[in-house]
This record gives sequence, structure tokens and C-alpha cells, in this order.
Amino acid sequence: MTQSPPKKWRKGGCHCGTVRFEAHVPDQVVALSCNCSICSMVGFIHVFVTKDEFRLTQGEDSLSEYTFNTGVAKHWFCSKCGVKSYYLPRSHPDGYSINLRCFDEDAGISGRIVDFDGAHWEDNVDTIAGNKGEAS
Repeated sequence: MTQSPPKKWRKGGCHCGTVRFEAHVPDQVVALSCNCSICSMVGFIHVFVTKDEFRLTQGEDSLSEYTFNTGVAKHWFCSKCGVKSYYLPRSHPDGYSINLRCFDEDAGISGRIVDFDGAHWEDNVDTIAGNKGEAS
């Protein structure tokens, strides 16, 4: 049985600092670079966490929500600077996807980025369903 790497609470947020969060993640993560229509346009690199591994610490009242296609995913953007630092993905309805680029520079996270063919989401979602952001 493989033991999960130790996790720490790491901070991050949007560009202007209005939205701030903390996420419980290991030092080494596996992040996904998705080529779907929205991720490729905004440069989102996914780090998945469960709901109990995420805390929104400020800015909830400054979030704007956007949905499209099935409406299942909830994309939240800072209404001041426009950055989407995290969202509720349809692939992980029990958690959140955090943009690796939105963790603070001193968060101490490293790892690898894996390509994901989100343009063909239905055909490929099973390849990420178990990914919780831990490096293997």
C-alpha cells in the first residue's frame, strides 16, 4: 500500500488579492493542462482537491459565476480583476480545481504538468477521475 505524501495548507488567490484561498496539498503535485475551450483560453492548470481540502478565506462576495454547456461546472471569477483562481469542475463534483498559477509564489509547490484532452471530455474524463493532485 502506497502512503500518500504529507500535505500542507498553501495560500493563493486572484491577481488583485480580493479573492483568497487555502488548499491542503502536497509539496509535489500532478497538475493537468486541459485543451477544452475555456481552459485553453484562460491558461488554467488544474490541481484537484476535495471540498474539505479547500477554504475560501476572503472575497466570496466578489465572485461572479459563469456556466456553459451542461451547466454542471461552476466557474467563479473575481469581479474586480477577472481571474478564475478555482472552480467546481464537473469531473470532480466532490471538490474543486485550483489554478496552479494562482498559488502564492512562496507556496512551495512543484511537480509535473500532464496534458489532458478536455476538448473530447466525455471520451477522456475517466483518465482524471482519480487524480487528486498528488504526484505519483
